[in-house]
Amino acid sequence: MIWKIKPEIDVVNQFNQNTLVAHLGIEITEIGDDFIKAKMPVDSRTKQPMGLLHGGASVVLSESLGSMASWLIEADPSKKVVGVEVNANHLKSAQDGFVYAVTKPVKLGKTLHVWNTEVYDEQDQILCISRLTVMVQG
Repeated sequence: MIWKIKPEIDVVNQFNQNTLVAHLGIEITEIGDDFIKAKMPVDSRTKQPMGLLHGGASVVLSESLGSMASWLIEADPSKKVVGVEVNANHLKSAQDGFVYAVTKPVKLGKTLHVWNTEVYDEQDQILCISRLTVMVQG
């Protein structure tokens, strides 16, 4: 297990209240030994004008999950966790329902963490693959 303390889903979701994560309806649904899974609605908050899932919403989902994961690994309120680079390949889109994302570590160093996140639809079709680099300060 990569977590210093086994995280509780309700606590993590509560921590995200009054943030962009909550505004977009992102909800953590599962925390495994080495991953975090979440869901996000495809609705007026996350669509672009053509009625498709906005690529930026997928990037927010990816960066949010990776940052949360690094924060949970550090488990130290004196440390700051900040994203320093994120990229995404948008492979397909969604028009409604929910999308799901799973983030897993690629590398967990002392000051840099790298996360891989896959976003997929309700039919398990991959929509986006993203990589996030997080810097741990403090």
